[in-house]
Amino acid sequence: MHNIKLFITDIDGVWTDGGMYYDQSGNELKKFNTSDSAGVLFLRLLGIPTAIITGENTEIVKRRAAKLQIDHLYLGVTDKVAVADTLCKQLNININEVAYIGDDINDILLLEQVGLSACPENGPGYVKKIVDWVIPVRGGDGAFRSFVEEYLERNNLLDIVLERYLSSRKSQLNQ
Repeated sequence: MHNIKLFITDIDGVWTDGGMYYDQSGNELKKFNTSDSAGVLFLRLLGIPTAIITGENTEIVKRRAAKLQIDHLYLGVTDKVAVADTLCKQLNININEVAYIGDDINDILLLEQVGLSACPENGPGYVKKIVDWVIPVRGGDGAFRSFVEEYLERNNLLDIVLERYLSSRKSQLNQ
C-alpha cells in the first residue's frame, strides 16, 4: 500500500488533548497518553524513524521525546513543510514516503504534501476533508498509536511487529 520510511507527528491535539494546564505558579502542564509510546516502539521494531514537528517549544515535550528516544525533534516550528523537506533530504527519502498526523490549521500544508496523512477524530472538518485517514480516536487518547497500528494492519505488518516485540521480551526475560 504505502512505502512509508518516516512517521512525523504533531504534539498538541495529537499526543495531547490540546489543552494547556497552568498551576498557580504559572507552570504549564500537559497530559500525554502513555499508549502513544507503543506506536514509537512498533516503528522502531521496523526500523522506521519517528519525528516530532511542533510549534510548541517546551521542556515538557523535550522530556517526553527524550524518554521515548524520538529520532528527530523540532520545537518552535513555524514552517513545518520546510522542516520536513530538510529532514527528508537528510534521510535521503521523498516526501511521499512520509506519514504525518496533525490536527489543525498549521498542519494543513504538510498534510497535503506527505504520502499518508491523518488527523484525530476531533480535528476540525476542514482538516478531515484533506487527510487520507481520520483516526477514530480523539487527540490525547492514543491517536498516534492508533495511526501507526492502522498503517501496520493495512500493510500486514502488525503481526510481524508483535512477534518481534514478544520475542525480544522473552529473550530479555531468559537472560
